[in-house]
Amino acid sequence: MTAPLTSLELRSTVSSDGKLTLSLEPVTLEAPGPDDVIVKVEAAPINPSDLGLLLGPADMATLAAGGTPDRPTLTAEILAGRMGAMKPRLDESMAVGNEGAGTVVEAGTNVAHLLGKKVGMLGGSMYAQYRRIAARDCIPLPEGATAADGASMFVNPLTALSMVETLRMEGHKALVHTAAASNLGQMLNRVCIADGVPLVNIVRSEAQAAILREIGAKYIIDSSAPDFREALTDAIAETGATLAFDAIGGGRIVNSILHAMEAAANRTATAYSRYGSSTWKQVYIYGMLDTSPTELDRGYGLAWGVSGFLVTPFLMKLGLEGTLRLRARVAAELTTTFASTYTQTISLAEALDPAVVQAYAKKATGEKYLIDPSR
Repeated sequence: MTAPLTSLELRSTVSSDGKLTLSLEPVTLEAPGPDDVIVKVEAAPINPSDLGLLLGPADMATLAAGGTPDRPTLTAEILAGRMGAMKPRLDESMAVGNEGAGTVVEAGTNVAHLLGKKVGMLGGSMYAQYRRIAARDCIPLPEGATAADGASMFVNPLTALSMVETLRMEGHKALVHTAAASNLGQMLNRVCIADGVPLVNIVRSEAQAAILREIGAKYIIDSSAPDFREALTDAIAETGATLAFDAIGGGRIVNSILHAMEAAANRTATAYSRYGSSTWKQVYIYGMLDTSPTELDRGYGLAWGVSGFLVTPFLMKLGLEGTLRLRARVAAELTTTFASTYTQTISLAEALDPAVVQAYAKKATGEKYLIDPSR
């Protein structure tokens, strides 16, 4: 590069007076170092994990547009009771977007072979026209793959694979997964089918169940059905599932899963114990589709655990060799096992349109949005 490059970047700021502001801010990218690249970002998904930083606990009823067509802004109020959790980020303009994909337009001397290649990226600040990033945080896309194909090759695929890795590391036989018709849920089904891992899918409607049946899922339980608890217990008893990953978080779904696991274990019990079955039951909460409190009544003995799950700490525990193994599988199966579908592709400016924000903030199954900053 003969001169620095200016790029527009989507920023999220929570002010001390309780206001969220989204804006497009110019940033200057210097020439890449020997092991760095500059990528023209052409696709970046809006994941639930992105929404936490992008929108925080904003009151969606107070969205107000401002700025200009080229440089729009969006503001919203944050309820006073939610401001305590925002203290570490107050008055700090924060870049958004965990992952993305695009074309390498500049490359350092040690990674010149990447020039002109399409790559997937992980490292934040992806809702931007250009991204300067270390080449080690990029994966070249397979021949013929588009930026949209590679945009979601990290968060969801590595989370799905990490769930199966956890099952193996902890000695479980089968999995339970909630919000199972999501993009991640569909990937997890394809992984489990390929790897021979029984998977119990919990969905909220017949339409979601149909999505999973189409890709070959065997155990699909509708939480809105009157026989939900009995059907869930039957599926857990048949598969031997003692591990669950929950994307919902709030409410009583975790409680229901633990009750069903305990009931399934007791079907083969030969003696009564006032402490419940000795079968260990583990639920990891990895999402917050429901932000209300997680309700547990502890009516399933004492051999159980509920904790949070984040993919990055898990991959650190797995180690470099294991992480590279998972990444290689994602790259090899990018357009099959780990294919993602999107409801709509929007520009950076459209990502700040109140009506569009209301749509993608719903986190509805089958309604995943993709930002193309090059539009």
